Amino acid sequence: MFRFRHTFCIAAAAAAALAACAGNVPRGAKPGAAVKPDDASNALYQRLDQDSRRYEAGLALARSGETQRAQEEMKAALDDLRAAATQCAQIAECDQQRFVAGFDSLLRAGIGSRSDLAVEGDTGATTPEATEEVGEGSPVVTTLPQLGRSVTLLKGRELGDIIALNGPVKAALEEWLTQYRPNLITAYENYQYLRFQMWPEYEKAGLPEALLFGMLAKESGGKVHAVSRSGASGPLQFMYATGLRFGLTTVDGFDQRFDPRLAARANAAYVNEQLAIFNNNLELVIGAYNGGEGAMQRRAGRGENAAAFWSPEVYGSVSQETREYVPMVLAAAWLFMHPERYNLEFPKIAAKPGSITLERPASIAELTICLGQDGNADGWFRTLRNLNPQLDPQQQEPAGARLVVPQRLEKVYERDCASGRWPQLAAELHEAIVPVPPPVALAQSRAPAKARAKDRTYVVRKGDTLAAIARRSGNCGIREIAAANGLRGPHYPIKPGQSLKLPACAR
Repeated sequence: MFRFRHTFCIAAAAAAALAACAGNVPRGAKPGAAVKPDDASNALYQRLDQDSRRYEAGLALARSGETQRAQEEMKAALDDLRAAATQCAQIAECDQQRFVAGFDSLLRAGIGSRSDLAVEGDTGATTPEATEEVGEGSPVVTTLPQLGRSVTLLKGRELGDIIALNGPVKAALEEWLTQYRPNLITAYENYQYLRFQMWPEYEKAGLPEALLFGMLAKESGGKVHAVSRSGASGPLQFMYATGLRFGLTTVDGFDQRFDPRLAARANAAYVNEQLAIFNNNLELVIGAYNGGEGAMQRRAGRGENAAAFWSPEVYGSVSQETREYVPMVLAAAWLFMHPERYNLEFPKIAAKPGSITLERPASIAELTICLGQDGNADGWFRTLRNLNPQLDPQQQEPAGARLVVPQRLEKVYERDCASGRWPQLAAELHEAIVPVPPPVALAQSRAPAKARAKDRTYVVRKGDTLAAIARRSGNCGIREIAAANGLRGPHYPIKPGQSLKLPACAR
């Protein structure tokens, strides 16, 4: 069984080691000064060219089925190239970045080849023509051939050529691969279930999917109902005014910023608008998305004369949040395309969408209980909420209501949730009343009667729903509290920090 993984790891490790010092200035040279290569450096450059040709010849052998010879040629080429790169690092005048680029080019050529899949007996592997068309050979890409060029192209340019693997981006890669690795995996899982809604909007806009994932991972982690302290909301965290500008309004009480499809459409429109303003400079566009397009234009300018985001006058003047945000988005996009280069494995998700029709009244919370952990160790609450963003998870939907679910759950629902002990248990837990008033109400209960009649309020906390507040209040139902606060059904939108009047029945 012929695999390239081992040789790739050797090359990737060498490339990473070189990249760590590629930005160093040669001894005795001024920053930015050109250094004339000496004979020793030229000899190493010739070895780089020879080894590159030898590696490519090995790839050709692999494609023709001569796997043993291919493995020997490719390994020998990489071993010699690694030795030459080590010598380059010891010569002041040698351009180490040249070797980093050489390793990267070979990795792309190898990972993008068909030979790895063909020898494994995968008759459904991407054709050589399709691989060439895609450009980036990540398994995430090659297993989804329908994505075509739009996975990796941004305005006719390879996304991999646009993303600069500089210091800030490498530091962001380290963050995603260490303390934020669980966040990245969760974002990927959430995105896979939402992909059928979000990706078509990016595809129609001619934007790469990797960029969509990068922004989603950094903005919300794929949590559709995420709300920031500043009020940015939804999977792509639109501020209310910006959302309105791109068609995200409130319809029947539902804030469309929480609609994954519409949010992706609005985000794609924003990105394309800003690409036109900033002459397709992706970093400036991402920075504008985080810090405001007006502020970015004042710092960088517009059109062909716009300064680069990494230039000192721009990078040094934006907020710390934006300085961190831009490389984190780029790094997440890069990892989406190239997980195999970083010892990263995204989970395989059976995310094909389906639907269920309720045979008995149930809320998303109740469905989560009866569905259990079948196929998902974390349970299905987040996924069900994400796929049905317009529903209050605590409010029961009537029999006959249709909910979007992963197709794999259709049979699980029939087996475990249509009848039997699990839906009965879920309903019993859902109907439980906690007879502990919130702290505000408790303090008011000790106040004189006149004060209580005047100041009956409750401050909404993160995670609260109107149904849960009504349950805790003891006597009042959702409709009474909604009427007292002018909230419109069926969704009764509330937000953290909002003060609600609790009518007399709540006492």
